[in-house]
Amino acid sequence: MADNKVKSTKPVNKTPPKSPSDPAKDRAAKRLSYDSNSSHEGAMAAEISALEEAFRKFAIHGDTRATGKEMHGKNWSKLCKDCHVIDGKNVTITDVDIVFSKIKGKSSRTITFEQFKEALQELSKKRFKDKSDEEAIQEMYKLIEGKAPIISGVTKAISSPTVSRLTDTSKFTGSHKERFDPSGKGKGKAGREDLVDASGYVSGYKHAGTYDHKVQGSK
Repeated sequence: MADNKVKSTKPVNKTPPKSPSDPAKDRAAKRLSYDSNSSHEGAMAAEISALEEAFRKFAIHGDTRATGKEMHGKNWSKLCKDCHVIDGKNVTITDVDIVFSKIKGKSSRTITFEQFKEALQELSKKRFKDKSDEEAIQEMYKLIEGKAPIISGVTKAISSPTVSRLTDTSKFTGSHKERFDPSGKGKGKAGREDLVDASGYVSGYKHAGTYDHKVQGSK
């Protein structure tokens, strides 16, 4: 009796076998890919960090209670001036104020770092009109990264005829004149008090101190 049972057959794998690869090459390729991604991410982090650092420096300027996380409108305007975002042509102080009012919340007086970047995005379109949006914002970041507030209002010495006359010791008279020697150097205590002259000569004698020289010369 013939065996009518149909034997089950396994499906044929039509996928061609993979060619053997070099494990060392695979590891090298993965390492290069990882290093490339890490370098790109590191560069982006450094760029953001530099921008945020500048934001924090301007945010705390002139305010000892500021945390650096939010920026007032006054400091925002200073940043735009000091970093030359305001060029007086494409971007003016009015543009800066308008953008700040637009970006901040209705009931808020400050902007966060994220809102700060939005404000820069708005101004970059006006500041760098001849560039694409991406190029414009990158140029804007370059103006700000690594910058700090410029300290102004330092008192400088004023030179005037009145001040010069008051400080010219050669024109002093009376007791004031006695406090300085011919070179203008102060005599210190000798110029303020009457010191006893124990030299043996009359005060004001022109040949004081010449006695010993004359005696030795005559011998």
